[in-house]
Amino acid sequence: MKDIFKRHPRYPAQREKFEALPDNLWIRCPKCQELVYANELESNLRVCPKCKYHFGLTARERIDATLDEGSFHELDANMRSVDPLRFSALEGVYSEKLEQYAEKAGTAESFLYGHGAIEGEPLVFGVTEFKYAGGSMGAVFGEKLVRAIELAERESLPLVTVSSGGGARMQEGTVSLMQMAKTVAALNRFKEQRLPYISIMVDPCLGGMTASYAMLGDVNMAEPGAYIGFAGRRVIEQTMRQKLPQDAATSEFLLHHGMIDLVTPRAEIPSLLGRLLRMYVTSKASSRREPVAQLA
Repeated sequence: MKDIFKRHPRYPAQREKFEALPDNLWIRCPKCQELVYANELESNLRVCPKCKYHFGLTARERIDATLDEGSFHELDANMRSVDPLRFSALEGVYSEKLEQYAEKAGTAESFLYGHGAIEGEPLVFGVTEFKYAGGSMGAVFGEKLVRAIELAERESLPLVTVSSGGGARMQEGTVSLMQMAKTVAALNRFKEQRLPYISIMVDPCLGGMTASYAMLGDVNMAEPGAYIGFAGRRVIEQTMRQKLPQDAATSEFLLHHGMIDLVTPRAEIPSLLGRLLRMYVTSKASSRREPVAQLA
């Protein structure tokens, strides 16, 4: 519409009016191809009101959409990746790319964690930032996740993570692959304390992320339509030399085949987490009372 009035100078008032409009006033939904008013999309937690397609959220937006307002207190916010291999490729030197990732994402790394609360229930909350190197797992990602697990263990708190990324960060080589074993070992120690771990997977959740900690929740849930798996669709089809079902590797497909427990719309996740956390608190209190009852 702007272009129409730009091409017709005899409508100066209309031309000025449309040139003053922001370019991002409307957003086209990639699923239904309908135009959605940007403010309406934001007020709907970035879920298309017409087809329910879930747009991506930044880590900060995810925190705001999930936790009680003002309850999140981030820890180790200034931990940053380094370039242990002095890696360089056609797209640039890794050390320089790290600075670009940080500037683009507004975070120092691809994983954030800290204390938080959902419906008044305290927990340790960790979330990936997809804008930072595609949410990939490097040494700092793994270290921060392990620190989140150990914090929850020390303070006897539930752990909730939201995962979205492409797996291990190839620029850090074997160091990044080690994060899979490192995070799984930490989770095993955590579960020995009979503390709950809830894993939420959002689009996309791939590679070493799903091959390690993201699939090890006591409750594994996902948003509708999320692509979850190890490799991308094209890689699988080229390897198998056959077409995959249209819904393969979606959260609904994984639910149908028993690989995850729940598919939950974004707006319903906080209330569901609140119920799960209250069940944990009730169960924990009951287990503490049992020995007393037995002695009596």
